[in-house]
Amino acid sequence: MAFFVGIFGIVALLELAVPRRPLTISKAGRWFTNIGIVIINTVVLRVLVPAGALGISVWIGRQGWGAFNYMNWPIWIEVILSVILLDFVIYLQHLMFHAVPLLWRLHMMHHADLDYDLTTGTRFHPIEIIISMGIKASAISVLGASPVAVIIFEVLLNGTAMFNHGNLYIPLGIDRILRLMVVTPDMHRVHHSVFPSETNSNFGFNLPWWDRLMGTYRAQPTKGHDGMTIGLNQFRDPARLTLPRIIALPFIGKGGQYALGRRGVREGTASAKKTQS
Repeated sequence: MAFFVGIFGIVALLELAVPRRPLTISKAGRWFTNIGIVIINTVVLRVLVPAGALGISVWIGRQGWGAFNYMNWPIWIEVILSVILLDFVIYLQHLMFHAVPLLWRLHMMHHADLDYDLTTGTRFHPIEIIISMGIKASAISVLGASPVAVIIFEVLLNGTAMFNHGNLYIPLGIDRILRLMVVTPDMHRVHHSVFPSETNSNFGFNLPWWDRLMGTYRAQPTKGHDGMTIGLNQFRDPARLTLPRIIALPFIGKGGQYALGRRGVREGTASAKKTQS
């Protein structure tokens, strides 16, 4: 929580100092909604999984379960490998939430934000958060990831999610170097475009390598960062994106033509990649 608050404050100040794009709707209203979701999700996880991912790691270690508990490797190697592999699991999870139409209905709450700033990186449906915790717990159990590795991974995941959703201006030359090691705001912003072929790209949250290796990397948005439209085509009215309404969004909102599981979206994405290459 200390890291979360600290990183949140730093990114928020940088957004004020060097914004990448002008915001299009009320920041106060969006932040009330997005931070409200954070509070709800925190309460839900504390009720369902009081000890969190760290507690799961401690319990798994006491049982001697997981691959790394059967290997006598130096702790630093186990930590590095655990963080990298857990990050790959999150990449696959993100891809899955775009590929399966039912899961997309949950995830589209995240993409329905009409602006893009650090609070967008905290905006996830409570049911998606619960599923994500289950996937994370399973990965920790299989790997036997140590508590140290889990703490580092959780801090990196939460910190980079706020950083790469930040409305920050980073010079192109510096961004080009940074995105060799970390997902930058310009890299991930493409993923929040209204164009399905761009929405279904750049799935990484922390490490940028998976998108390049798996063929889901897109360097820049078609209309440029200043000209691109953020959000989803079917949700353009801010009055319909209040806190109660976005919680109900998976059940009452239209899924649109974004889920990778839809044939037309698969063909359109493949065509766009072919054209880009």
